[in-house]
Amino acid sequence: MDKLWAPWRSKYITKVGSIKGCIFCSKPKSKKDRTNYIVHRSRHSFSILNIYPYNNGHMMIVPYRHVNDIAKLNDEETLDLMRLLKGSQELLSKTMHPEGYNIGINIGRAAGAGLKDHVHIHLVPRWAGDSNFMPVFTSTKVISESLDALYDRLKKCSRAGK
Repeated sequence: MDKLWAPWRSKYITKVGSIKGCIFCSKPKSKKDRTNYIVHRSRHSFSILNIYPYNNGHMMIVPYRHVNDIAKLNDEETLDLMRLLKGSQELLSKTMHPEGYNIGINIGRAAGAGLKDHVHIHLVPRWAGDSNFMPVFTSTKVISESLDALYDRLKKCSRAGK
């Protein structure tokens, strides 16, 4: 197969060159959490679903303050970020039951940072066998659940846990 039909990607392709400013600064300011897939807000950081995920449930944990390196966060911001990472992992575990996680921070372009100016932590749920033939043969990843459906499940599970 040479083509995978994914019409929802056209929105990203046509928009990517026109994005101005920092999405990690603008999205939480808009107060449209469902539209922006902001799952949780804490005092110094927020968790947000990655709209171009490596795997279903891929979330990012982001400080509100615009800094390009975790070393530039103060102790209170760092503790808040780690607590939100822990809480987000617990929420994904209750909601999706993954068998493992990849957790990472890419600092700088050389390290693979796509958004190099605002540090963030990637939290990616994993399951045994979650890679299939698609990435091997076509460099394509199949995501099995829509972001809207996943967001609703996470929020429902989050409310139930309180």
